[in-house]
Amino acid sequence: MIEKNNHRRRLKTGETIFYLTVSILLNSLSNALAIVSKLGSAVWTASAVNVSVQCSTNLGDVLIIYAVIVQIINLLIRKKLNWHLIFSNLLFAFLFSYCVQFWTSLLWKTGLASLNFVFRLIIDIIGIGGIAAATSIYQRVNLMMHPNDEFSYLIRFKFVHGSATLGQYLSYIIPVVVMGLCFFKGGYLISIGWGTLFALFFQGPLTGIADKYIFPCLKHPILLKN
Repeated sequence: MIEKNNHRRRLKTGETIFYLTVSILLNSLSNALAIVSKLGSAVWTASAVNVSVQCSTNLGDVLIIYAVIVQIINLLIRKKLNWHLIFSNLLFAFLFSYCVQFWTSLLWKTGLASLNFVFRLIIDIIGIGGIAAATSIYQRVNLMMHPNDEFSYLIRFKFVHGSATLGQYLSYIIPVVVMGLCFFKGGYLISIGWGTLFALFFQGPLTGIADKYIFPCLKHPILLKN
C-alpha cells in the first residue's frame, strides 16, 4: 500500500514491479557481499552455505529446498491454502536463490575477498544492512516474498504484536538449529563470523528502521488496517 498526505491506495502494476525488482536484486547482491567478505553471512544464508558444503550441493539448490520447507511451515501458520501465494513466493525464492549464486560467483572474481579485515568488515555490514532494507521493501509490498521472510513476517504480526526485532529473532531458530547439526556432523562451520552475529542481533531492528526511512510512503497493509 502507498500512503501520501493521509491518502491510501493500492500499488499500481508498475510500482509493484519496480519495488519487487529492487528488493530481489538488492537482497541477492547483499547476501553475496556478505558471503564474499568471508566474515559471516546472514543467518539463513550462512546455514545454507554450511549445508551445501557438507552435502557437496549447489548453494542455489539448498536455498530452494529451504524455501520449500519454510513455505510449508508458513501454510501451517496461516491455516489457509493459497496457491497464488505459494507459487509467487516460491518463484521469488527461485529468482533470489540463483541470483545469489550468480552474484557470489561474480564477486569472487573481483578480489573483494582478499581485502584487509577492515574493508571486508565494512562490506559485510553493508551486505547485512542491504538484506534488511530489501526485506523491508518486499514485506511492505506483500505480494510475493521469500518464504523465510514471510516466516518472520507472520511471526511478527501474528505472535509478537508487530515487533520486527522479535519476529526476526524467533524466525532464526530453524537455521541456528541446522547450523548446530552441521557442526555436530562435521566438527566445523563456515560463513559464520562477525557478520552473522551482526545479522543475528541487528537485522531485525534494521528492518524496522528501513520501514520508516527506505521508501517511507510504502506501508505494511496490516498496519494500515490497524
